[in-house]
Amino acid sequence: MAAPKIDAVDVKLLALLQRSADRHLAELAEAVGLSQTPCWRRVQRLRQDGVITANVALLDRAKINLGVTVFVSIRTNVHTPAWFERFKATIDLIPEVVEFYRMSGDVDYMLRVVVPDIAAYDRVYKRLIQDTQLSDVNSSFAMEQLKYTTALPLSYVG
Repeated sequence: MAAPKIDAVDVKLLALLQRSADRHLAELAEAVGLSQTPCWRRVQRLRQDGVITANVALLDRAKINLGVTVFVSIRTNVHTPAWFERFKATIDLIPEVVEFYRMSGDVDYMLRVVVPDIAAYDRVYKRLIQDTQLSDVNSSFAMEQLKYTTALPLSYVG
């Protein structure tokens, strides 16, 4: 499927919505130089085209007792579809895993895990290795978050 056509006005709308998705339509329309109806249609088209995938509330992890971030690199010697499906099902059942990637290079998979403390991570680790054959699990605890954003760069659109 071809990428949706996105023009400069769409890019402005996306930039505004990435910073705050609860902006009023009138505010969005004024910021991009449109009346409300064409602005609303553009936002709806961006949703229908799958450019906007969700509107969510971002939470302060520290205020909900999830102040520890752990990056987990995983290696395995098994690379069968059946093994992967079982591994993915295990990961899907662990809510503390907030990101899950298949990697190139020396590491097969990378996880980002959020927990309140090391003891909670140990429980996640035990669930992770319980039903899955892994050859190496390496955990790195983030000491300080220096940059975090959910906003994607829009300079590549076009």
